[in-house]
Amino acid sequence: MLTGVQILLLGGDARQLEVIRKLTELDATVTVVGFEGLHSPLDGAIKAELEPTLFDAIDALLLPAVGTDDTGLIPAVFSDRELKLTEEHIKRLPKHCKVYAGMAKPYLRQLCNNEQIELIELFDRDDVAIYNSIPTAEGALMMAIQNTDITIHGSASMVLGFGRTGFTLARTLQGLGANVLVGVRRTEHFARALEMGFKPFYIKDLVSFARNIDLLFNTIPTMIVTAQIIANLPSRAVIIDLASKPGGTDFRFAEKRGIKAMLAPGLPGVVAPKTAGRIIAECLCQLILDDSTERGNGI
Repeated sequence: MLTGVQILLLGGDARQLEVIRKLTELDATVTVVGFEGLHSPLDGAIKAELEPTLFDAIDALLLPAVGTDDTGLIPAVFSDRELKLTEEHIKRLPKHCKVYAGMAKPYLRQLCNNEQIELIELFDRDDVAIYNSIPTAEGALMMAIQNTDITIHGSASMVLGFGRTGFTLARTLQGLGANVLVGVRRTEHFARALEMGFKPFYIKDLVSFARNIDLLFNTIPTMIVTAQIIANLPSRAVIIDLASKPGGTDFRFAEKRGIKAMLAPGLPGVVAPKTAGRIIAECLCQLILDDSTERGNGI
């Protein structure tokens, strides 16, 4: 239980509703900011305005999946007011307080680093990333079905990257009967992809493997699907880029060539916000509980 633990949650989307529900079930004291536009009740949570005094005596500060932007603005879909995290806010946090976000941009990292406040990026954790790969794969398939006139079954589908998302996506495509090519950089990934029945190749050879592709899914957050690669794709190809913004595709050249290319980061929160929220909630609650236990034991 989280009885006596003081938590401040700022902004977010439908995923945060699951986080709030789970925290209040565990008897944490939860104050939320940026939910005045939400029509359904938040049982057990305290709605508040963004005031510096809210930061004075909390044990955990929870931010949305994307944390803040480069100027400190916090996304809040249930509010029409601007929420901004400032240096003053972080200065007021107790030194034992931890800041949690899905990911953090340099602005947030610098604020926490300046005040020696621990920042935890949930999406860096293997468990969260693996769980999130499931709705990501389902969302990518939904986009592929909506934007092609062929079936996934029998398609020539390419997945770039064989990390946590690429692995799940390739296996899901294979389960639907696609012919799956997997672009990798590491020899152990090549071996694993081959063992699983995929057609692996090394990223350095991408240009020669792109000539007869129906669907190209990119999970690598660097410029990988360049103009040279796109020039070699058939005109029927569809590119779905799952990497974080700005993605790894030359979207300008894809448009010039008439190839459909879409950037689709954050699919879990779009296609399955309830499931994505539960994933975040389970991880957050365990981390906060562990931290509370350590403080109680004087560790």
